[in-house]
Amino acid sequence: MNISKNIINNLTIYRRDLHQIPELGFQEFKTQEYLITELKKMGYTPFKICETGVYVYINNNKDNSYAFRSDMDALPIEENSHSFSSKHLGKMHACGHDGHMSTLLGFASYLKTIDKSKFNCNILLIFQPAEEGPGGAKNIVETGIFEKYKIKSIFGFHLFPTLPQGTIGSKIGGLMAKAAEINIDILGKSGHSGQPHKTVDSIQIALLFLQNMNNIVAKNLSPFDPSLISFNKIIGGTVRNIVAEKTRLEGTIRSFSQESFSFIIKRIKDIAHGLELSWNCKINIDIAEGYPPVINDKKYYNIFKEAIKTSDSIQLVEVEAEMLAEDFSFYQEKIPGVFYFVGTLNKEKNFDKSLHNCGFNFDEKALEYALESYILIFNSLNI
Repeated sequence: MNISKNIINNLTIYRRDLHQIPELGFQEFKTQEYLITELKKMGYTPFKICETGVYVYINNNKDNSYAFRSDMDALPIEENSHSFSSKHLGKMHACGHDGHMSTLLGFASYLKTIDKSKFNCNILLIFQPAEEGPGGAKNIVETGIFEKYKIKSIFGFHLFPTLPQGTIGSKIGGLMAKAAEINIDILGKSGHSGQPHKTVDSIQIALLFLQNMNNIVAKNLSPFDPSLISFNKIIGGTVRNIVAEKTRLEGTIRSFSQESFSFIIKRIKDIAHGLELSWNCKINIDIAEGYPPVINDKKYYNIFKEAIKTSDSIQLVEVEAEMLAEDFSFYQEKIPGVFYFVGTLNKEKNFDKSLHNCGFNFDEKALEYALESYILIFNSLNI
């Protein structure tokens, strides 16, 4: 693909600059300033949105408008040192959002090379805060920006270290799961362990609760409708000879359909109620619903698929759905959209660490493939 050497070189510069100034969700003020500066250099008029976000609308006075999105925020992780490590102690771009922003900047730069008379659509570029939490995409949607600019569909990607570099992966329909956080507080009755008949053992009840959790998905949901319930933190008890009055379970629920998710919640509440009756205890359930599932639109997925297949350098693969969550789903609840993965796995250069890992890194060559994918999608939409 004919992309100027200057644009390609700038991908690395953007990425390494942004990597050194990671900021948490809705705190991306330095990142915002950097993006605005670079966009102005290109001749754009960027606007702030949702306090720390940025957007550019390229108005070509056409009937069709499409959006491309990058997230901006980092994670509260202390980074392993290298030549362009984070300058913000305890914060790191360990999920590739520096690469996502760099790609969208590169795409913005590329669009400036196109003769304005050859545009057959309008383009909205969104740099979104707080993907890692609490979900800045929802805030973006609530601004009414999609109605304002009459956006027909939206595209976005995530760097992905389980796919080889040079590979792009996605699928039609459910790609990433709906996620929710769940806390269970079991309130029993404390007392001496030598007098168990005078107590209500919250730890024992917690064990029974967990055993029942295993059956909700395995025995009630179709194996072709993937869902997951996982409790990974248990807090209970004070000392060895006192029956625990309170035990807390903290976990997550993942599902690809609202129907299955609602069923899981109902069964959890039913099980809790049964345990309350049989053990004379109190069980409090707190559920924080997270992001909806990422569901790729059929029409625009086929446009995306045919566009990527024209590349001589990118291999397109259909991937299995992931139980990971992504707030891009809030956009897809509003308008049709397509989300996909851009591979960064490169074992020769030891770029094989997982996302959210203090050693996560990637070869900036992967950003060239990401940029090419945006350009190919744009070309297909711009017909």
